[in-house]
Amino acid sequence: MLNEREIESCYLGQFIPVHYHHNMLMDENRMHSFKAAVSHAVKPGMKVLELGGGTGVLSFFAAQNAAKVYCVEFNPDMVQEARRFLAMNSNGERVEVIHADAFEYLPPEPVDIVICEMIHVGMLREKQVEVIESFKRRYQARFGGPLPIFLPEAVIMAVQPLQQEYDFEGFHAPIVQFQQTNVVSPGTVELAQPGVYSIMDFSQPVDPAIAWEGRFLVEKGGRLNALRFITKNVLSIIEEYGTTIDWLNHYMMLPLAKPIDVQPGDVVEVSFAYRAGGSLPSLEATMRAELVARFEEREHAEAPGAAAYA
Repeated sequence: MLNEREIESCYLGQFIPVHYHHNMLMDENRMHSFKAAVSHAVKPGMKVLELGGGTGVLSFFAAQNAAKVYCVEFNPDMVQEARRFLAMNSNGERVEVIHADAFEYLPPEPVDIVICEMIHVGMLREKQVEVIESFKRRYQARFGGPLPIFLPEAVIMAVQPLQQEYDFEGFHAPIVQFQQTNVVSPGTVELAQPGVYSIMDFSQPVDPAIAWEGRFLVEKGGRLNALRFITKNVLSIIEEYGTTIDWLNHYMMLPLAKPIDVQPGDVVEVSFAYRAGGSLPSLEATMRAELVARFEEREHAEAPGAAAYA
């Protein structure tokens, strides 16, 4: 019998079943980026903590340099699997797999790096922000400062107005969709450039409440019926080269309750609000798009003698 937190975790992505982890291991974009970032960040002799270890693959990457890795996993089935997999791989003995709740666990000693990948598009569903903020408070209370380096170090989130196809063999169904980032989708028309709506730096306090309102200049005419949410995870900052190692989540498209028709040159205002770790419907319920200026109106307003559009 699951307790209350375990029941919530099943719905919010923390209690991920074993068979789903195959998809994550097969995601070359995710695997290559994390391997490169962990290899860069973890120096020989470091102590590392992973919160939400799953199969243990990220702890395995860390163990190639680290002296000790604490790998915390909430799902008892995954604890067994992680221990089994790590026993098959080099330096797996450096990883201690611990069956514990990431909201409550603290390592027995200070650590240099904390790896936590509880990340869904838009920081929805999964508890990355809540887990990291809880960890910071408890870690500082026990060990004081400084805090470890967090991996990912930051998250940049953007939104983009779309015309999205919702016809499925003649069946109209506006429904959440996900797309790979390196594939052209013929059913998607980008109506404007993306706009950044949130940047989370995990070395600083992170507010889980997100509320945004912004304007877009329409570049292509169509029916604005969806918003694309883009999540770029800054896994590790390479200061000596002034660059970063990043991982881009799959795009997520959510349908608007009230679509609007737009033309090139129009200005639309988009707004939404949600809480990090919340459900997709909680975001959908707040999404709005409104036409605030037609191209013809802007031309008239910007004509000589007329007040400029702002």
